[in-house]
Amino acid sequence: MAHTRIRKFNTRDTYPEQKLDNDLCQAVVAGNTVYLRGQISQDLDSRASLHAYDPGKQADQAMPTSRCCSTRRAASSATS
Repeated sequence: MAHTRIRKFNTRDTYPEQKLDNDLCQAVVAGNTVYLRGQISQDLDSRASLHAYDPGKQADQAMPTSRCCSTRRAASSATS
């Protein structure tokens, strides 16, 4: 099935201390469905984890992260 990957990244760049090399993404759009990777409290620009010891703030931040990934679906036209 044709699909679109949103906010692609490689674990080699994101987690260099783990010596991994996997291509991942924050979301995949297939047909009319958006599949979200486990969303965390993260600043999407810096990739920094936020609010490590405050679950309430983590949830508050994870929702905009999820929204961002799902709304990029309309802007993204590349398939892989």
